[in-house]
Amino acid sequence: MAVTLHDVARLSGVSIKTVSNVINDYPHIRPATRARVEAAIAELGYTPNLTARNLRSGRTGVIALAVPDLSLAYFAELAAQVIREAEAAGLVVVVEQTGGDRDSELDLLRSPRLKLTDGLIFSPLGVGPEDVGALDVPYPMVLLGERVFEGPADHITMRNVEAARAAAEYLIARGRRRIAVIGAHDGERMGSATLRMRGYREALKAAGIPYDDDIVGRTTFWHRANGADAMRELLARGAVLDAVFGFNDTLALGAMRALRQAGLRVPDDVSVIGFDDLDEAQFSFPALTTIDPGRGWIAKTAVTTLLQRIAGRTTAAPRTLLADFRVVERESVSAV
Repeated sequence: MAVTLHDVARLSGVSIKTVSNVINDYPHIRPATRARVEAAIAELGYTPNLTARNLRSGRTGVIALAVPDLSLAYFAELAAQVIREAEAAGLVVVVEQTGGDRDSELDLLRSPRLKLTDGLIFSPLGVGPEDVGALDVPYPMVLLGERVFEGPADHITMRNVEAARAAAEYLIARGRRRIAVIGAHDGERMGSATLRMRGYREALKAAGIPYDDDIVGRTTFWHRANGADAMRELLARGAVLDAVFGFNDTLALGAMRALRQAGLRVPDDVSVIGFDDLDEAQFSFPALTTIDPGRGWIAKTAVTTLLQRIAGRTTAAPRTLLADFRVVERESVSAV
């Protein structure tokens, strides 16, 4: 027969209510009591009846995560980290891929599928400030990314301007003065590219280095091929450069490939820095120096914040929470 709450309570010498409080992670439990109940659960091999518990609570035990494109390594790694954090909290994650298309993202926010979940972690790429009203949804939601600020939901994001400035300053401190960027977006009013370009230009200005639009590589997308193509275009028009700042790691890795094909040595001739600290960055040759924007913290904080909203443990106004960042020093940058 299946092990029940009664069995756990009997073995641990506490009430059924106390066992339930331990299982549901109720905070006001004496450590000794919690340890005794957990030992009984382990000894008996008790598994909570999640279906019954969810029916009683009115929750599904499922949350949704919506990202633009899982073929971009950043979003794939973010999704994996969100899933790990959710699993640790006893939740299942349903992942939605929007393609970064505005209409698809707006459709998702209204989708009846979300009625089968307890809340949404939403990382938009097409939705912008003009769509802020659409983010006022009747279910718990946490917003990621850089498309909408000061919206009606908690917002977990990175310090794009400061981190990009730190990347450029890192190159400048090593004697680099002709720092190309790869990944600029023409006409973008708000987003990662805009914010990272702002940080780059702030670093140049502080160092007394003139901004030169001739060493700005523009791309529509941020895949490896885009980084390689933008780098080849800069080299083909004779751009003089001694460093490259890729606005994400995949762009930087593509640029490194194009530099090597052109006979330029990284980091001796051209130093390269990326942004995101993807797993693959440490295995490139040379290993890519990059910015760790706090992706792990973002995933953990997004899940924790969403759970607080789902449980109704906070009724505070929506907050914007910013991750810390750091420069990850590897082999693709050297001093002049």
